[in-house]
Formats: sequence, structure tokens, C-alpha cells
Amino acid sequence: MWATSELATAEFERIVEAHNRALWDDPEVARLQFEPEIDVRNRVEITLRERAQRFRDLLEALPAAVYTTDAAGRITFYNQAAADLWGVRPELGTSEWCGSWRLYWPDGRPMRHDECPMSIAVRENRPIRGGEAVAERPDGSRIPFIAYPTPLRDASGALVGAVNMLLDVTDRRQSEERLLMLAGEVVHRANNLLAVVQATVRFTQAETVEELKEAIHGRIQALGHAHALLAQSRWSGAELQKLIEDELAPYRCGQDPRARISGPELVLDPKAAQSMAMALHELTTNAAKYGALSARAGKVSIDWSCDDGRFVFRWAETGGPPVQMPSRRGFGTSVIVGMIRDQLEGDVTFEWRKDGLACEINIPTHKLERVPSLSV
Repeated sequence: MWATSELATAEFERIVEAHNRALWDDPEVARLQFEPEIDVRNRVEITLRERAQRFRDLLEALPAAVYTTDAAGRITFYNQAAADLWGVRPELGTSEWCGSWRLYWPDGRPMRHDECPMSIAVRENRPIRGGEAVAERPDGSRIPFIAYPTPLRDASGALVGAVNMLLDVTDRRQSEERLLMLAGEVVHRANNLLAVVQATVRFTQAETVEELKEAIHGRIQALGHAHALLAQSRWSGAELQKLIEDELAPYRCGQDPRARISGPELVLDPKAAQSMAMALHELTTNAAKYGALSARAGKVSIDWSCDDGRFVFRWAETGGPPVQMPSRRGFGTSVIVGMIRDQLEGDVTFEWRKDGLACEINIPTHKLERVPSLSV
């Protein structure tokens, strides 16, 4: 889009420069002065009309809105692109300075037509480059544009009018707004990520420095897996089933998988995906060290549902070593409860059954809502 605009601007300036050259430098016009047998004045007028027509044809061919005015600012010509940009066809010789219904400054303040770049170029007899304004059409739609008004002069150098090219910069404005939105979203996501990392460190405890490093490494790695999934979707969300499958991949291979997964398709927003990834990591790590996945015959069943505005996730272990309710909350349990409660306003319950641990996570579904994907 911008490459086309730059080419149009260059071609526009070339055409205007050629038009502004002294007509008497034209070889054909100069030759007519030495041919007394013909009506020189008539031939000069014909030549001038032909040059003017070629000028208008070239302006009509430009892929941008172009129009001309006389020295008083009255519009004398406009191409179809200008009529399309304005959304109206102004009356030639009557409408002044700009053919738009209304004009506004870039900050939204109303702009009088005699304040527009074309008016300044004519009044001050100088070209204006990059003047910005917003044209309002009769239907109320607004088109931001950049103006390139240039004075037109006759052979003696006297001002006879001006020509203006308007470049529609709607796409650029939308891109700028989108970049601002992206920047805000990046800040928001970074804050969410930092909050999760801070919670991870806060809830992680260990007997030794090495154990602490190992625990934090595992949790950050789980967070990294969630981010990899989010990146694949351009941060529009991560599928819950994919999060679970990645975390339990070592236990889902072979003829007799040790992890059963069941639930409707559900895409979590980035914040929910991060928190659920951490909770899944803690449940899987605990099961592998002390629970069902530490025994050859042990299995894990995971299912979830969404009903009445609540998301319910269930984790149930069977076939592992005997378990009993601990006398105090462990580090992994604290991480799960902290992540779900602090990040998603959810509840977590644990049940230490004879055949294995059962965990239920209950979260308001509005905390899992996906956000729109953003891209430049």
C-alpha cells in the first residue's frame, strides 16, 4: 500500500513540475513564433488546451485522489478517486478548497475548509507536504488523509491555481492503532506471566538449594510448554486437552496407556492456560514420585466439564501405593491451591482415597474466556 502511495506521490510531483515549466520553453510554441503565415494565437491556444487536457488525463490516471482549484480556491477539476474519497461530487467552479462534506484536524477538532492544506498552499503560494486532515463523507464515515497541494503558475510565474493529491491513510491509522493494542496486550501478558512466576517462586520450598532449583526448573518448564502452545495460536488460547496430553505424554504411550483423558473441547485463555499448566505439572509430578504413576499398575483418569457457569476439572488416581491425608499441606498442594485461587478465583479440593489421590478444581467459566487474536 505504501509503495503504491510513494510511487503516486513521485509521479504526481513529476507531472506538476512539468506543468509548471514556462510554456514558452515548449519547442512547439517557440516554433510558432516564426511562422507568420498562420494564426499564431490560435495555434498557441490549441497547444495550451492540448497540454491542459494531457495534464488532466495524467491526473485522472493517478491511483490517488487529485483535484485542482483556481487562484481563488474554486475547484476546477477532480478525478474519480477524489470523488470516491469525498463520497460526493462537488460542483465545479463553486465549491472551494476541498470537496469533502466536512473536514477535521487529526485530533478530531472541526477544520474550516479555508484552513485546509490546499488553502494554505494557495494563500502562501508555496507547496505543502504531509499536511494531515480527516474528511467526513455525507454518510458520516471519516477518511484520514495526507495532502500534497502544489501551486500552479503560468508562463510568467503568476499564480493561476493549485493541484492537490490526497492519500488515504486509513490502513496506516488502523495499523498504528493495532500496534498500540498489541503493545498494551504484550504488557498485559507480561504482567500475567510475571505474576505466575512470582507465585511459582513464592510457593516453592525445599530442603536444599539443589531441590529448590529442581522444583523451580520443573515448574518454569511447565510454564514454557504452555507458552509454546499459546504461541502456536498467536496467543488466542491453548487447548486444555493438549496441555494435559503434553504433561502426561510419557504415560500415554504403549499398548496400555496409564492416563485416560476425557472432556469437551475447551480453549483456555493465556492466563488460565498458565495456571492450569502449573496445576497439571504439580499433580503429575506428585503422582510420579509418590502416587499412582510411581507404581507399575497405577493409572490416572482426567475429565472435565462446563455447566451452569462453572468449569470442573477432576483428577483421580488408582492402583498406586496406599495414601493417607498428610498432616500439613505439601509444597505441591500449596502451588495448586495458590495458582487456582489467586489467578483464577477458583476452588481446589483434595481427597486422599485408599486407591489414590483425587483432586477437583472448580473455576468460574468467565475466568477461562478466550481473548481475540492480535496480529499486525
